[in-house]
Amino acid sequence: MQKALFISFLFMTTQIAAQRPIQKLQLPETRKETTQDVYFGKTVTDPYRWLEDDNSTETKAWVQIQNGATRHYLDQIRGLEDLKKELGQMWNYEKYSNPKKEGNLILFSKNDGLQNQSVVYMQQGLDGTPVELLNPNTMNSQGTSSIGSMSLSKSQMYCAYSISDAGSDWQDIYIMNVGTKEKLKEVIKYSKFSDISWKGDEGFYYSGYDQPKEKDKFSAKTEYQKIFFHKIGTAQSQDQLVYEDKANPLMYKGAALTEDEQWLMLSLSQGTDGSELQFWDLNDKNQKSFNLLSKGFSTNQEFVDNINGLFVVYTNLDAPNYRVVLMDPKTKGIEVLIPEKENKLDAVHRVGQKLFCSYLVNACSQIDVYDLNGKYESTIKLPGLGTVTGFNGGRRDKVAFYTYTSYNVAPTIYKYDLVSGKSELFQIKSTNNNQSKAQSTSDITSLAPSNTVVEQIWFTSKDGTKVPMFVYHRKDIDLKKGPHPVLLYGYGGFNISLTPSFSIPMSYFVQNGGVYVSVSLRGGSEFGEKWHKSGMLSQKQNVFDDFISAAEYLIANKITTPQKLAIHGRSNGGLLVGACMTQRPELFKVALPGVGVLDMLRYHKFTVGWGWAVEYGSSDNKKDFEYLFKYSPLHNVKKDMPYPATMITTADHDDRAVPAHSFKFAATLQENYKGENPMLIRIDTEAGHGAGKPTSKQIEEWGDVLGFTMHHLGMKVYKF
Repeated sequence: MQKALFISFLFMTTQIAAQRPIQKLQLPETRKETTQDVYFGKTVTDPYRWLEDDNSTETKAWVQIQNGATRHYLDQIRGLEDLKKELGQMWNYEKYSNPKKEGNLILFSKNDGLQNQSVVYMQQGLDGTPVELLNPNTMNSQGTSSIGSMSLSKSQMYCAYSISDAGSDWQDIYIMNVGTKEKLKEVIKYSKFSDISWKGDEGFYYSGYDQPKEKDKFSAKTEYQKIFFHKIGTAQSQDQLVYEDKANPLMYKGAALTEDEQWLMLSLSQGTDGSELQFWDLNDKNQKSFNLLSKGFSTNQEFVDNINGLFVVYTNLDAPNYRVVLMDPKTKGIEVLIPEKENKLDAVHRVGQKLFCSYLVNACSQIDVYDLNGKYESTIKLPGLGTVTGFNGGRRDKVAFYTYTSYNVAPTIYKYDLVSGKSELFQIKSTNNNQSKAQSTSDITSLAPSNTVVEQIWFTSKDGTKVPMFVYHRKDIDLKKGPHPVLLYGYGGFNISLTPSFSIPMSYFVQNGGVYVSVSLRGGSEFGEKWHKSGMLSQKQNVFDDFISAAEYLIANKITTPQKLAIHGRSNGGLLVGACMTQRPELFKVALPGVGVLDMLRYHKFTVGWGWAVEYGSSDNKKDFEYLFKYSPLHNVKKDMPYPATMITTADHDDRAVPAHSFKFAATLQENYKGENPMLIRIDTEAGHGAGKPTSKQIEEWGDVLGFTMHHLGMKVYKF
């Protein structure tokens, strides 16, 4: 079925661009206030601050007007409904998560194709028959309840899992008896950014907050996270407070028990960068609280495991490209286990008696295997330039699972034999019958179209830095014989790398003749901590310069033109798009800032925005204010500029980058731009920052985004 769909791309076409002109929107002006702030002697107006109150009657009415106008505009795009239908057909294939071994059980999630949420299954051993464990689709009729963290108790008697509603970061933790599938009475509320770590079958550790005020639950600053222990069979009010820090309300706190249950490890961070490790030896009756292992917060450090009384730690301490060290909890001494290399060490996992080290080689995965003494054994052979995730397991495991993906390869699961060192496709029995199915034969082949190619191109940024970008297109498209419609994507921040991964919407765009380009911007972790730091704080402009330079390269080399160039990014990537479209509006035809951080002077005043100050800086500081004000998208919209056709996307339950960012930016664009290009905002309901968004909502949103983009780029849409 899927293979036929891809083949049909090559033969049948209909126009989406050659249609009657779309009626220009006449949006009512958004009410302005005289609100002003003074930053270090400079007065800054904020006329749309009233939109920060997303619960007010006036804001809700504004949202209805904006959504109505956007819907009216989009519905005039001929072929939009066909596009969504075709996108849904592409979406309709079985998708599996990377399996996780818990004792004798193997857990994985599966989506039959168009289910709103994936269903969690369990099976006994490698050859067991999958049995449904958790189905979030049955939790509400809209499919907006999604599973966050999930963990089984030591003997697999209980399963604790967190549920988020409508995409919010707030989660409630429930407990199920695995054998009977009965849900226990107790519910843990007001948890956020929390793992679940079991102590035997007795109970578990988790991170939680005090009850928030309902009226500003999705916008108020989130403070005073604590560590609790919940004992099975008791109410949340009886949970033991394990750790709090009243002197530092703005801090993330997470605790996890080692597999042997001797050590309770505490990780603290003041934001999204820098951490501190503490430990509690539960076998030592004289130790009554946590002891410091490695002081924060100038470096990143992550506990991996404990071996013979020493802690295995993944860190960039004295190693910008990261390394693995052994830390002695008694002496605090440090011994290098796996030294720093030329390529960035991106992750370390222990399974059985092996350490799996994931390196980034020009923004692609390389997996090196070491023994527990730090001796290199082998490099796992991968299918091509792509991304590998997985390697979650226990000390006694003999196999490990990992997932490989690339721009033109859907996620494919492999089983790695720790004894032989060989990988093979993992066979999963059907959840409907007992026939085994290799999750990479017909389904995966159909989603790895042979008519496409992925290239990596290097260009020179404004300051002379060499920056790579991945270019994904059909083989029959000669990049040198442009101009071609291009969708340029980036993120560039928070030490997060953009590596090759499969995307149904991007595959749709490419199969329809577009060229998808993903840039490995500074601010990410593709090339270690130096790469990250060169795109943060006062050097954030480097990120925007890299993205703009990528666009200029594509134009200079005749791959595209400004009239055929769209830019897209989400969250911190939404900031990227907002900054670039306000700095160089003439360079782009379409701008798609998604769930963006767009008010750089007030971002830290909402929910967990305070945690980003280590990356961005804060307007409370004079030096930071000066550079933040220079690029803050909201504060750099000017009158009568040639802004690209813009569709901002956000959601009413986004309590990460609150929708006020997008509301105020949309109102400011609509006030100042009077040209022919539309300035739209699409506000999703019962949805959040992106995690857990139902399949139906994803298809609807991506259909609108692609339809808007392809219409303005003058593209054809292939029809099945």
